[in-house]
Amino acid sequence: MEILIVLFMENNINLSKDNYRTEKVTVLSEFERGAVAKSFMSNVFLWMFGALAITGVTAYIFASNADTLLSFMFAPNAVGRLVPTGLGYLVIFAPLGFVLLMSFGYQRLSASVMALLFVLYALINGISFSVILLGYTASSVATCFFSSAAMFGVMAVMGYTTKKDLTGFGSIMIMGLIGIIVASVINMFLHSSQMEYVISFIGVLVFTGLTAYDVQKLKNIGAGVNVEDPTIRKVAIMGALNLYLDFINLFLMMLRLFGRRR
Repeated sequence: MEILIVLFMENNINLSKDNYRTEKVTVLSEFERGAVAKSFMSNVFLWMFGALAITGVTAYIFASNADTLLSFMFAPNAVGRLVPTGLGYLVIFAPLGFVLLMSFGYQRLSASVMALLFVLYALINGISFSVILLGYTASSVATCFFSSAAMFGVMAVMGYTTKKDLTGFGSIMIMGLIGIIVASVINMFLHSSQMEYVISFIGVLVFTGLTAYDVQKLKNIGAGVNVEDPTIRKVAIMGALNLYLDFINLFLMMLRLFGRRR
């Protein structure tokens, strides 16, 4: 589900630079544009790290109460097989609903509502993650998390500092993302562990690449925004959501590759 959301975000018109231009155009020097971009990116990363903190704390709390969590999320059906409860289905499908609402409602929703939706999205993702993390040892989860954080940080710096236009590179990464989705659907029927390993390995490459591409894209958007425009907060939230998804999916791919099952 998270990978599908990333694909939607990467192709969503709301992430186009042209859609973030304000009516009031101010001519800025190169130095001033750089300062504006830095301020904008600081807000983006602040929102992103805040959302990751919410997801992490929520996942830890629910994973620490595994029996209660599983009883609310799953229940046996008539033949004794565990199936998702109403809450379980909510946790599965609500994230996509939040992203769709934030994207298509961008022009109409206030910054406060956008912020609330982002927080709720991070919260529900935390519940979903708690179920996933129960299948891995704590040490391997920590190792994969910090490894993902280091890779994300390196690629974010590269995307921010490079002078090379990464638009073409980003298009290649998006094609790779589509390939991952198609291969994942096929593997749902094949149940091939080798194919899952290959998908996860390619996924790590794709999401590290998308991190650099998205950071550069957001930096360019930030250099052209009007700091006095009240909608700038909404722009930062959408940018944070994009990077949040890059990191989450990178972490999941690393977990599938190197996570140790309980």
